[in-house]
Amino acid sequence: MNFAAGGVQGYTYGHEFAGTATDGRCYAVEPTVYCGECAQCRLGHVQRCIAQEHGTLGIFRDDGMCDAVTVPLSMLVPLPAGLHVRDACLVEPASVAWHGIRRAALVPGERVAVVGGGSIGLLAAAAARQEGFDVDIEVRHKHQRIAAERLEVGSPEGIYDVVIDAAGSEPGLARCAELARPGGRVVLLGVYQHTVPLPGVAGLVKELTYVHSIAYSRHDGIRDTEQAAALLAGHPTIAETVITHRFPLD
Repeated sequence: MNFAAGGVQGYTYGHEFAGTATDGRCYAVEPTVYCGECAQCRLGHVQRCIAQEHGTLGIFRDDGMCDAVTVPLSMLVPLPAGLHVRDACLVEPASVAWHGIRRAALVPGERVAVVGGGSIGLLAAAAARQEGFDVDIEVRHKHQRIAAERLEVGSPEGIYDVVIDAAGSEPGLARCAELARPGGRVVLLGVYQHTVPLPGVAGLVKELTYVHSIAYSRHDGIRDTEQAAALLAGHPTIAETVITHRFPLD
């Protein structure tokens, strides 16, 4: 979660949030602002909307970290049974992870590695496991390894068909290239503000394919956010593992 209201840029932050409506029903919020009319939106790629108003609630515009907020009905994601509203802040980051796994275009039998043991990395590993793939994760810290073990995700060994970059760093990308098999794919979930420091020699020699992934979309009329909510509802251990502390809005 980002900093609270009145941050350095004067916005009320918070794009990973959920809440209870006035009718008592609980929802997560898919915070993408999109036009719904451009070619990308019509294809379901609302995260690629080309309209001027495209953006995200809580990022350079007011939103979630407040007592009450109004959002369009189209942004509401009903919470399935088994997912408590207190844990539904994870729907948004889980959707980022789910979309990245879909962008990987995994084929049955492929091995998947994740580099980076933060929340996005752990959620990506959980999403890949949900899809039935063999998944390992490279982490830096002991508490991340403990979390990975709770999610039944192992440590990397050997080479992988697909490697997910959830570290967003130059050493992380180098490790991705090292773990990828010749002809393998690296999915970039890490955010790079400027130049992406791709390891040139390893990528060239192995003829690696780099796949960018951002936010979440729709496919076959289904939202990534809906599938992420179902993942969290079906596996309570994910929220129990990833959410470590809770703080009041104050």
